[in-house]
Amino acid sequence: MRWGELIRLHRRDIDLDHAAVRVRRAVAELNNGQREIKAPKSAAGKRTVAIPAAIVPDLRVHLELYAERGADGRVFVGAKGATPRRNHFNRLWRKACSDAGIKGLHFHDLRHTGNTLAASTGASTRELMSRMGHSTARADRDRLIADAVSGLVNKARKKIRKAKKKQDRKPKGHEGDTAG
Repeated sequence: MRWGELIRLHRRDIDLDHAAVRVRRAVAELNNGQREIKAPKSAAGKRTVAIPAAIVPDLRVHLELYAERGADGRVFVGAKGATPRRNHFNRLWRKACSDAGIKGLHFHDLRHTGNTLAASTGASTRELMSRMGHSTARADRDRLIADAVSGLVNKARKKIRKAKKKQDRKPKGHEGDTAG
């Protein structure tokens, strides 16, 4: 999803039981600092996107800990209870990336990463465009794409857990000790 679509999400837009998010509105930040609530960037931007089942538990935790309560509650809220501003968030994003040792990753790159993962499932160009809000495609195929992305996420998580277990089994020695 686009930044403006994400920060305009309300709880009622997320259906975790059916693993879907409805994109109906977006926030545009104008040059004068004001915000305008509007329809998404294009008519095709109004869409329902299937969520990979692998991340539904993470979304549940986010909604419980960080989102406002009630159907009208905002999903993403700034530290002071306001709708996040892009420039402030970008500073936090750059710091988080730096702390993680990641260089040159922009928040918008996640949108393209998701689309690349979806493409690796065999999704057609038309289906990918629909997920991103560029055109329309059948919702059942969108679900299959999300399920395939979920499989990729689970496979990567399994790999990470396996590597972590292997690392944890290594004996703790006296690194740095020298003889002599």
